[in-house]
Amino acid sequence: MKISKTHPRYESLKYRHRLVEGLKKGYVTQSGLISHGRGEAFDYLIGEKTIPEAWEAEKAAVALMLLSKDPVISVNGNTAALCPKELVDLAVSLDAKLEVNLYYRTLKREKLIERILKKNGAEEVYGVGRKANKVVPNLDSDRSKVDSLGIWASDVVLVPLEDGDRVESLVAMGKKVVSIDLNPVSRTTRKASIAIVDNVVRAAANMIRLAADMKGMDREALKSVLDGFDNGENLEKTIRTMRQDIS
Repeated sequence: MKISKTHPRYESLKYRHRLVEGLKKGYVTQSGLISHGRGEAFDYLIGEKTIPEAWEAEKAAVALMLLSKDPVISVNGNTAALCPKELVDLAVSLDAKLEVNLYYRTLKREKLIERILKKNGAEEVYGVGRKANKVVPNLDSDRSKVDSLGIWASDVVLVPLEDGDRVESLVAMGKKVVSIDLNPVSRTTRKASIAIVDNVVRAAANMIRLAADMKGMDREALKSVLDGFDNGENLEKTIRTMRQDIS
């Protein structure tokens, strides 16, 4: 379907149709469409733009991932449909691995997402098929299956989109978790080490730009950025911004 760029909802409609195409091709699920709709509702509350609080969280997240030894970006069906190129570019910028991790896990979906990521420049994709050979403790879903060389070995995991139970379990394993979730009161957001309340497409693009600027910083400067960020305080400011926008 061709969408006119003059349509006031052009960006939103463009991403909706990417998800619909992903559903038709078999790597996006029906519940993924529901999740996206829920996220859109929260995006309205921040004016469908990156608010200052999100930018600060994105900056802190980039600092954390640049300081980490083995960062991993988790990819599901929705993110593969919405911003595969951005996630691949972000992984390159942060020297991070890409791992497929799915709630509704099938080998077909894993392979389709792997193919999309490689089409967009990824050299290696973790967590596909038998490579998902470890089990995250205290997580009763197929999301518990992770790659021994990917999420299992990581010290920092970027988890785009709502995924509260896995975030909680990864944190319990001692990992730092960066979430991207438009719901500021979800369990994903509340349990993450750094919570980014932004559209995943905007957040990934912002983090690529930030990484380009911050890669030249020494470790002390990166630690200063990270130490100056308070996740709880940032979330409270985010909620206040949402309230102001609808008052």
